[in-house]
Amino acid sequence: MPSAKTLRGLDALNFFLADVRDGLGPYLAIYLIAVRGPDQGWNEATTGLIMTIAGIAGLIAQTPAGMLIDGTNAKRAVVIAAALAVTASCLALPFIGNFYLVAATQSVAGVAGAIFPPALAAITLGIVGPKMFSRRIGRNEGFNHAGNAVSAALAGGLAYFFGPVVVFWLMGALAVCSIGAMLLVPARAIDDDLARGMTKEQDVVEEDAPSGFATLLKNKPLVLFAGLCALFHLSNAAMLTSVGQLLTHLSGKDHATSLIAVCIVAAQCVMVPVAMFVGAKADAIGRKPIFLAAFGVLALRGVLYTLSDNPFWLVGVQLLDGVGAGVYGALFPVVVADLTHGGGRFNAAQGAVATAQGLGAAFSATFAGLIIVSAGYSAAFLALAATAGLGFVLYLALMPETRDATAIGGRPDGGLPAAMPATA
Repeated sequence: MPSAKTLRGLDALNFFLADVRDGLGPYLAIYLIAVRGPDQGWNEATTGLIMTIAGIAGLIAQTPAGMLIDGTNAKRAVVIAAALAVTASCLALPFIGNFYLVAATQSVAGVAGAIFPPALAAITLGIVGPKMFSRRIGRNEGFNHAGNAVSAALAGGLAYFFGPVVVFWLMGALAVCSIGAMLLVPARAIDDDLARGMTKEQDVVEEDAPSGFATLLKNKPLVLFAGLCALFHLSNAAMLTSVGQLLTHLSGKDHATSLIAVCIVAAQCVMVPVAMFVGAKADAIGRKPIFLAAFGVLALRGVLYTLSDNPFWLVGVQLLDGVGAGVYGALFPVVVADLTHGGGRFNAAQGAVATAQGLGAAFSATFAGLIIVSAGYSAAFLALAATAGLGFVLYLALMPETRDATAIGGRPDGGLPAAMPATA
């Protein structure tokens, strides 16, 4: 059993790293549109292109990041280096204005940010083991969302007095705190074999074990799950960014950052109990029904955005992001762990699936931005909702229930046990 100090360090790491791991997120669009503006060549389309470029850089890094985490015993140092890289890239933004320099800094942030999801999941698995993994991941996500809520509240309040640029300095402070939290987790508390999905009963020869895309392509349910993750993020990633851009036009740049902070706080406050619930009940209810709920709520959210331009309505609808994102964040590593149990390539598989996920997220901003410019915000929200609806149908029809994969025992190649059907 891990010590209480180690678990508190893991809680603190998820809390303080919450805002650092995603870089500027929706604040990037607000800063470029509201502060830089059309006079400096920034609109929804150019901002979406920057976010797409950064997303592509991040997704290219996903599989190597997972393989790095599988292969290294210095996971704490990797997390600290990534936090410093993301923060430095974002702090440079107020001092540069060239499109290519902005794209370069945000690409560095995207590459470094690819480290965090597999690293945090691996550290967690290495500390608590597979039997406690689902519950602990739910707790991780709860602290992650609580950290996002607190940082967004601080950003919104401080931006009201000091302007949108305050988010850069807040990120720097959180990066320092996250490094301190990482150091609270002793290196000896992390079992590096458990952290990459190995079990004591199974011995996988390192050179024969699949890695990266080989893991993904040899496991058909994992390939399907990767595609569904791409659809989820193609729909979800641009919703908050688009709402932020809409609020900028409706309320002006002086209030846009504060309003988007309210949106984030509202959603994150919902995500905390949702993630905790998912972590506690995923083994009892099963993964599939809960994931279907996430797709359904995401589609509903896109439709509801079109019903009114009232800022209070938009903030209220954003509460639904807490359900969809809360479920996804808590279940994503659990399903990957189900499908790779015993293979020793948990983090490489995470990276491979996250590459597909990142592809959806990267194109989401450009997809929505082009529709906004040509047909308006309502058309963009409906297109994003339709994408989520497609994901719901495909998950319902094709994706198996993976809950019993760990209990039955996975294959060394990371596939489902022979007793588990390919579809449900």
